[in-house]
Amino acid sequence: MRCTLGVDIGTSSSKGVLVGADGGILATATRAHDVERPRTGWVEMDAAIWWDEFVAIARELLAGVPDAEVVGVGVSGMGPCILLADERDEPVRPAILYGVDTRSTAQIERMTAELGVDEITRIGGSTLTSQAGGPKIAWLAEEEPEAWERARRLYMPASWLARRLTGAYVLDHQSASQVSPLYDIEGECWHDPWWTQYAGEIEQPPLRWAGEIAGEITTEASALTGIPAGTPVVTGTIDAWTEAVSVGAHEVGDLMLMYGTTMFLVATGEETLRTPSMWTTAGAFAGTRNLAGGLSTSGALTAWLKGLTGADYPELLAEAAASGAGANGLLVLPYFAGERTPIQDPDARGVIAGLTLAHTRGDLYRAALEATALGVRHNVETMRAAGADIRRIVAVGGGTQGRLWMQIVSDVTGLVQEVPATTIGASYGAAFLAATATAAPGEVPTIIDWNPISERISPDEGLRPLYDSLFERYVRLYEGSRSVVHELAAAQRGAAPTTPTTAPTTTPIAPEAS
Repeated sequence: MRCTLGVDIGTSSSKGVLVGADGGILATATRAHDVERPRTGWVEMDAAIWWDEFVAIARELLAGVPDAEVVGVGVSGMGPCILLADERDEPVRPAILYGVDTRSTAQIERMTAELGVDEITRIGGSTLTSQAGGPKIAWLAEEEPEAWERARRLYMPASWLARRLTGAYVLDHQSASQVSPLYDIEGECWHDPWWTQYAGEIEQPPLRWAGEIAGEITTEASALTGIPAGTPVVTGTIDAWTEAVSVGAHEVGDLMLMYGTTMFLVATGEETLRTPSMWTTAGAFAGTRNLAGGLSTSGALTAWLKGLTGADYPELLAEAAASGAGANGLLVLPYFAGERTPIQDPDARGVIAGLTLAHTRGDLYRAALEATALGVRHNVETMRAAGADIRRIVAVGGGTQGRLWMQIVSDVTGLVQEVPATTIGASYGAAFLAATATAAPGEVPTIIDWNPISERISPDEGLRPLYDSLFERYVRLYEGSRSVVHELAAAQRGAAPTTPTTAPTTTPIAPEAS
């Protein structure tokens, strides 16, 4: 049976899937893991986990489908992550994760002063924030010089898997564009002067597009994984972009909304749009550009509440539904791990406003769901103000299994969300990329055939006035509490308070008619 294998390395788990030639899922496998948080603001992971889990997942999938004929392998992973390895491909330290890791604040400020905001934006597309890879490389050079002396190669989860599977040292353009400011967004290449200045002796990874073949499974990798030697492996990319591929949300005018441990949004267009409060990146495919954003917590926040209350998700969801729109006067800022876009404030902290002795855990859970929806609205309106032409919203990720959460997002944003038949995630998109890369001429599959839209979530227009008012309070609550939470954040890490390195977008944008 001809099929493709896709594996995605996520923040809280690795997921794999075997997909038939018609897009049907033949088998799935998952391995849960934890990130390390050795200090406040630090989020790391041992890269050995990525490879060990890939091997385990591949073997489980193939054992479950004995007649599987794997014709291609797709890889994907969270990002942008910074994994530096020595000349023998031994990691010099654990990987530094994406924007949830906020350790490089000092390097962001210094590099911005050295290079200038306008020039950074002109070359790289985005201002420097906790999402940017360049300042994290600079942090390692300054703070861990012994590890830095040994560093020779740069990897992210997908490219690490490609290296271990094929021996190829490559990185996709989309991932590279988030190693700001070391990538030239218009030239679609590394920016040599800044690479030399900040990346030193690290060898530049040759660049590919996500769906291009990186290489073939080696004999050694075959013995470990069970995948036949010579099987093509695509280059792959960051999970949010692979997930957009999995549901066909990578065309011009599309917005992909990913419900996961964090929330991620990717709007696709042809023009390079620049705004200091969002991320401008290369697309997964040649000729496209993205304006992207992300909340630092979403599923992580609901999981925190689950652990805190001791209730299970069905209980909490039922109680949240009974609470009703507005959560009986509660308002939450979901900045429990700082915040990425659009405020770009690593020192933001969670706030629960309006609590009384009458409030229940259902009210609190409802307010948390509404907080993530308000964060999505803040991002969408900021994207549109920057010129993004958003014509279609596609919802993906594990959170799409809960109808209440999606309904709240539609009610708060006023947007219709399309839900595809398969929302298994980035591993499915990775398998699709492998299928298109290895298909014979005239037999290249389309994602609409693999994964058609199965449901549309429409907003309740009767709730528009309530949520317009709540959104205005949401933005004002951040402005009003910012100085206090910055002081608290400084106390948590034993340092002086900092301010966002870019001007946040905190002025409410007039609600748009849907």
